[in-house]
Amino acid sequence: MTPTPSDVAQAVLARHADEPGALLPILHEVQDALGYIPREVVPQIAEGLNLSRAEVHGVVTYYHHFRSEPPGRIVVQVCRAEACQAMGADALMAHAEHTLGCKTHGGHGSTSADGRFTLNPVYCLGLCASSPAVVVNDKLLARMTPERLDRAVHQLAEPA
Repeated sequence: MTPTPSDVAQAVLARHADEPGALLPILHEVQDALGYIPREVVPQIAEGLNLSRAEVHGVVTYYHHFRSEPPGRIVVQVCRAEACQAMGADALMAHAEHTLGCKTHGGHGSTSADGRFTLNPVYCLGLCASSPAVVVNDKLLARMTPERLDRAVHQLAEPA
């Protein structure tokens, strides 16, 4: 039986609730387990840490890493830091938006209408000397071009 989001949050809280500064590790672990932070677990986490729902929601929405909705099956992150921008990340992001059917807005990502793809801007992947850099489903790729991005996404999009 698959655990519910509430079950996952409860297990994570049980492991971390007594640690100082536990909110971020809890949110990371919940998102790692579920792929996102479901809205219904925010009050549960807040209560477990003796915080307000607004405090937990504020952290979830402040950090670009956290998602409140399930991601697509293929998650593409394009570095938007200065070194990558200088090497073509803006054009790469525009290409990804067009080909994946995702429109990023206000520094936040989006998921395609069919739910297959999620596109997120990120700020520095640490590959400045090999820019532009992207992450496709947790695989870090350097010196990315639109054609190489298309190949990386296509390989994952093919039915297994």
